[in-house]
Amino acid sequence: MVTALGTDVRRIAPEATATVSDRAPDWVAHGTPDPLRGELLRALGPAGAATRALDLVRYASDASPYRTIPRAVAIPRDLADVQAVLALARRSGTPIVFRAGGTSLNGQAQGEGILMDVRRHFQRARVEEGGARIRAQPGVILGHLNRMLARHGRRIGPDPASTDIACVGGVVANNSGGMRCGVHADSYSTVSSITFVLANGAVVDTAAAGAAEAFAAAAPELAAGLIELRGELLADAQLCERIRRKFEIKNTTGYRLCALLDADEPLEIFRRLLIGSEGTLAFVAEAVFETLPLQPETALSLVHFRDIDAAAAVVPELVAAGASATELMVAPTLIAAAWNMPGTPEAWKELPPESAALLVEFRADSQGELDGPEAQALSILQAEGVLEAPRFTRERAEIAMLWHVREGMQGLLAAMRAPGVQLIIEDVCVPPARVAEAAKDLQALLGRHGFLQGVAGHASAGNLHFLLTPNFGEPADLERYDAFMHELVELIVDTYDGSLKAEHGTGVNMAPYVEREWGEKATAMMWRVKQLADPDGVLAPGVLLNREPGAHLRNLKSTPEIDAVATQCIECGFCEPVCPSRDLTTTPRQRIALRREMARQPHGSPVLEALLEQYQYDAIETCAADGTCSLACPVGIDTGALVKQLRAAEHTPRAERVALGVARRWGTVESSARAALRAGAGGADGLLRALTGIGRGVLGEELIPAWTSAMPAPAAAPASLPGGVGREQASAVYFPACINRIFGNPRSRAAEPSLSQAMVAVSERAGEPLWVPPDVAGHCCSTPWGSKGYREGRTLMARRMAEAALRWTDQGRLPLVTDASSCAQALAWEELGEVLEEDLRERLQAVRVIDPIEWVHERLLGSLELGGPLRAVALHPPCAAVQEGLDGRLREIAGALAEEVLEPLVGGCCGMAGDRGLLHPELPAAALGETARELSGRELDACVSCNRTCELALEGVTGRPYESIVTTLERLTRPPRAPHTAARV
Repeated sequence: MVTALGTDVRRIAPEATATVSDRAPDWVAHGTPDPLRGELLRALGPAGAATRALDLVRYASDASPYRTIPRAVAIPRDLADVQAVLALARRSGTPIVFRAGGTSLNGQAQGEGILMDVRRHFQRARVEEGGARIRAQPGVILGHLNRMLARHGRRIGPDPASTDIACVGGVVANNSGGMRCGVHADSYSTVSSITFVLANGAVVDTAAAGAAEAFAAAAPELAAGLIELRGELLADAQLCERIRRKFEIKNTTGYRLCALLDADEPLEIFRRLLIGSEGTLAFVAEAVFETLPLQPETALSLVHFRDIDAAAAVVPELVAAGASATELMVAPTLIAAAWNMPGTPEAWKELPPESAALLVEFRADSQGELDGPEAQALSILQAEGVLEAPRFTRERAEIAMLWHVREGMQGLLAAMRAPGVQLIIEDVCVPPARVAEAAKDLQALLGRHGFLQGVAGHASAGNLHFLLTPNFGEPADLERYDAFMHELVELIVDTYDGSLKAEHGTGVNMAPYVEREWGEKATAMMWRVKQLADPDGVLAPGVLLNREPGAHLRNLKSTPEIDAVATQCIECGFCEPVCPSRDLTTTPRQRIALRREMARQPHGSPVLEALLEQYQYDAIETCAADGTCSLACPVGIDTGALVKQLRAAEHTPRAERVALGVARRWGTVESSARAALRAGAGGADGLLRALTGIGRGVLGEELIPAWTSAMPAPAAAPASLPGGVGREQASAVYFPACINRIFGNPRSRAAEPSLSQAMVAVSERAGEPLWVPPDVAGHCCSTPWGSKGYREGRTLMARRMAEAALRWTDQGRLPLVTDASSCAQALAWEELGEVLEEDLRERLQAVRVIDPIEWVHERLLGSLELGGPLRAVALHPPCAAVQEGLDGRLREIAGALAEEVLEPLVGGCCGMAGDRGLLHPELPAAALGETARELSGRELDACVSCNRTCELALEGVTGRPYESIVTTLERLTRPPRAPHTAARV
């Protein structure tokens, strides 16, 4: 496990924890056992079956407190593959569980047999009828659907807090809800047709001509049995009334027996039963949603009340006035937020502990349409028990802060919890008129069992959420959790006749309690539905119905301590959609889950050895380490920082010496790289590809980049930069990033001014001349060494750069502007401060570093005369710009340059990550596949970003020449004597 460069993956093995009951057994080290492995490979081929130890462990967890290691993972490409796996499951008696986004809170996305990943290749969606409907496969993220629909002024009904990670498959399978959908706009109410695959392999599109007849022919016993069940139910007036009443509020406990009342024909009954069936009746291959108006304008108010009763009392009137959301929060939640969430009001720290608050939202198509409802709401809120005069805000920043508080309780507790403690999110529902009473009872129950008394929920729906924090490594905590669950069931069922699950699906933790809520006869009908649809019992057994006592207490996962930067991970999966390696190797959540399994294993165990070996490529080498995952994470975990630490830990002294030598000779490396690019531009592509291939084979893929035909022309040497002024006349010091000192324009535009030349020219044109230091060669922000974990090389380069920046800027008299967002981010000094002496760190605070986006937006754009705007440009905001909050300004610049700005709906990191994409070209290829498909066929005048390596990745995958937005700006502001032309790209 030692590479040619001197990297040893065994050096990253974590400290073993005390013996834990849920560690992966030794058989996992060898992966999927035969004959299952062989049968699955024959059915799907190598690309369709994930059978290694690492694969089984990374798919074992979802966002729930459970963890079950599958025997194999299937990754079907189409419905034929799904049918093949179903046939294999029936033949061998192997259970199947479907998994899309893996955000299940109750263990619905895990099982002991075959786990089928239906996200990877089922991501197609299509807007229909001008946005009135949208058709989507199970792997499409909900937020992606809403971005598609926003162009038509529409949205889908379900709006869970996990919108940016939850997939259509899970949303339909769980009948997921949200703040605004209630029971009138959930999947049950808005899905109009479904294409499904039965356990016997039959495929039925409910909207197709002759679908009812096809269904009856494919599953005659199921069709006849549903009609028989409907007849029995209609004959029991008391049960009919109970079912209708229980579904007047949110309810995802068990099957939706109301389907037997809402439809009178077998196929339509079954279509409705599929919603909320949690993958236990059939595979939902496609769903068609009827959409709703978007209403983009918002007015929001957080109103404080004396107690829960006073807050709940005004909810009906607010709903009647048109409130789109009325979110209830209790004081302990707000007090904790004030102490731990930056940007929240200090006054919340002094809130009376018994007080409560309502977050009241109104939405409309225009600002003017908000005036009337807002005035009416303010009148309603002059009620007894209001602690202070209410006010509404329409400021986006304040609205975002308030919603962050409402949805941030999960992250808040996750960051505060003690080592080993789990985080479990529960939700129940009661009749809305009793929500205040239920909230107080829940607080009291939580307090009796030693849990935080924070309760929040959708008040108008009677839906309450709360968090539990047990440590399942402690037997007493397991007993405490079990006792709480029993008392919770008694409270909700006996006192309120409510729903044990409101919008998260039944799942493993409530499956044993379905009969407790529904009674014997209704539950028996549910078991008959399951038997009719899945007679062999292969579809997600035990996930929705379970007769085994204590089933909810098995397979609970431990959370051993791992690396400090990642140990607070709650495995929610919010990080996954922004990860460029999500469809190639592993995601941030999976990298952390794998580290936890390593920590469960004793040293020398075969599972640990297998995971270490497989982790090297799948988790370390193919991680972009760009930190974008931290923005999506509720706890702010930067898995990229974890990977950098692991890279540093596995370097041997020899590897450190090699990297230090490269840093010392960086100027020579630059000139050598330019020479190679000149050779490539001169027709030596084939030779260079062969030479780099040999080098990668001998020295390893982590040292020698892959040569591709997309390599650009070389940049001009820094010493040859024309223009610029002396330092005394300059507005700023210009530091061309080393990547822009090496890589020039795309070969198709080799004769155009380089980025450095354009930066100097356009700045002078705007009256903001730049001075280019004569000795910039050999200097770097040190990111290449930091991202690879080379401490000594990073320290040397950081010190060299810091001292030069002070010298160039006259100790900070002038700002330092660079031309790459990633370099500007690194040169903000916070990260470099880790490796610099205290005196140098303090002196550097005087040097202001300006990102190219900020330079153009604040200093250039308003002083330049633009030629005719371009018709359409494609825009890619790089990760650094997003992390620094500059992506909005980048969009404004692009909007000034073009009539239409196309930003691909599936954005995120391009996968280049400095030179990572050159070392592993498969990474940007996987990250940008959807972008390439979206741009295909579009006529564009330019494709722009503000990071050269991102541009290289985008050009290589999309086939379109990408350039810095600075270059585009220079072309559009040339004087008349040097006219620009817009060439279609």
